[in-house]
Amino acid sequence: MLPLRSVLLTSLLGLCVCQYYDYDYPAPEPYASESVTNCLQECYCPLPSAMYCDNRNLKYVPVIPTGIKYLYLQNNLIEEIKAGVFDNVTDMRWLVLDNNNITSDKIQAGTIDKLTSLEKLFFSNNKLTKPPGPLSKSLNEIRLNGNQLNSFPPNTLSGMENLTMVYLAKNQLTTESVGGAFKGLKSLLLVDVSENKLKKLPAGVPPSLLMLYADNNEIESIPAAYLAKLPVLQYLRVSHNKLVDSGIPAGVFNVSSLLELDLSFNKLKAIPEINEALEHLYLQVNEIDKFDLPNICKFTSPVNYSKLKTLRLDGNKITHGNMPDDTSNCLRVASEIIFE
Repeated sequence: MLPLRSVLLTSLLGLCVCQYYDYDYPAPEPYASESVTNCLQECYCPLPSAMYCDNRNLKYVPVIPTGIKYLYLQNNLIEEIKAGVFDNVTDMRWLVLDNNNITSDKIQAGTIDKLTSLEKLFFSNNKLTKPPGPLSKSLNEIRLNGNQLNSFPPNTLSGMENLTMVYLAKNQLTTESVGGAFKGLKSLLLVDVSENKLKKLPAGVPPSLLMLYADNNEIESIPAAYLAKLPVLQYLRVSHNKLVDSGIPAGVFNVSSLLELDLSFNKLKAIPEINEALEHLYLQVNEIDKFDLPNICKFTSPVNYSKLKTLRLDGNKITHGNMPDDTSNCLRVASEIIFE
């Protein structure tokens, strides 16, 4: 049997084969419920432990019957979570509330905070201004994309030793509001803070991190030792920001763990120094006007060459004609080099 971390890594890497991806809702595995529940009339229960109340135009969360472990309430008109609705299912594992109209002040005490066994909380595309809580220490995934979050207290995720994925994209978070939010999360593999108001990459992310997405922010620079503190980071996306050459210290991206680096849609004038192990480099729509081959390959030989498979340079000020003579030896495994 594979270790749990290997299983998680395999699953996560399956999401990263493309430059960007969408996700589907997980489906519960068969669960032997201790008691067969009576499914609510407005819902569908393919398993005794799973209840699908999605796409029903519900305006409220119904009182959930005993035995439900997996509850799907996405794509409704819910504005409020009233006290008592989860009293029969405090051992619930998955709660999906995406695409509703829930505001932070309409989540009453004694609701989500009672779900002490919760593993997945999907709360994207609502009207939250702060994260719900207190949250279960059992969580392994939380999705709060597309809300109106402008604060994220440092203790929101504290003590969550199983947490592997945090999605906070499309909110109003600043560098200060996420400072310390991820500190001490020893199992964390993925953080998505895209489409916020960050001026810097989030501080305090743990060394376990594999994927960091910070596209569409206001980031102008990368701290010199930032990636050195993330020894297993494989995917870094900082596209659609305000990066300039002076904000990228020499060698900051020259780390052997990195497989994909997205710096597209910034203000770079030179190709930054990368490690030969990098496989995908996205630099489209910058201001690059020369092909700096030494920043891709320090030197070439039969056993020393770049592992780049994808190199995008379209939307810059260079063409194929700017490539040095030795480029083919350096980029011998590249299958996609795009200039226009």
